[in-house]
Amino acid sequence: MIKAILLVFDPVNTWDDIVQDRRELPFMVAFFLLPLLALVCAVEGYGMMNWGKWLGSLTGLKKFTVQEVVVYEILQLLVSLVVVFVGAKLLKALGETFHGRHTYTQAFRAVAYGLSPMFLLRLLDAFPSMPWWVTFAIGMMLSVAIMYHGVPRVMEPDPPHAFGLYLTSSLLLAMTTGLGRFLTAWWAAGRFGKVQAAVQSFVGHLITQLHL
Repeated sequence: MIKAILLVFDPVNTWDDIVQDRRELPFMVAFFLLPLLALVCAVEGYGMMNWGKWLGSLTGLKKFTVQEVVVYEILQLLVSLVVVFVGAKLLKALGETFHGRHTYTQAFRAVAYGLSPMFLLRLLDAFPSMPWWVTFAIGMMLSVAIMYHGVPRVMEPDPPHAFGLYLTSSLLLAMTTGLGRFLTAWWAAGRFGKVQAAVQSFVGHLITQLHL
């Protein structure tokens, strides 16, 4: 989480530190990405249970049950991980179209740290009246801004291709992340009908069994 904050306020030096550290993919997942996402999910889930969430004029303010929050936050976590892993694959493929020779670890490093401010800003989703699209838009703008410094440093493209790689990767990541946020927002609003009800019933049964 500290890296995510530093990337917002001091992106150049923080990216240099990230490149010099050269952490491998398992380390980045276990000690950076998962703790960050777990913290965000815990804070957001607390807000949904205790303060509720405004779901529009038709539904109004809704307080979520434990099983609803557990299912929703697991979905948030999984979608976020998919976005990062798929985003890294896309970035690596884009690098190859610009005649680069990059590893998947390099691409994952750029995406995981680059999207971290967007993930961090989801802490504001704990507040009832905060629309998901506001935190996504602001967070994505921050991520795109810091990736301007990060993509060239991490991916090390040829100088003539650096801006093109940054621009196309930023657009693809914005679309991928936006699709993920749209999916989770629809789930929170109960748009998946019987499938959603069945999943939440199953999780509620598991929670009951654990209490026993």
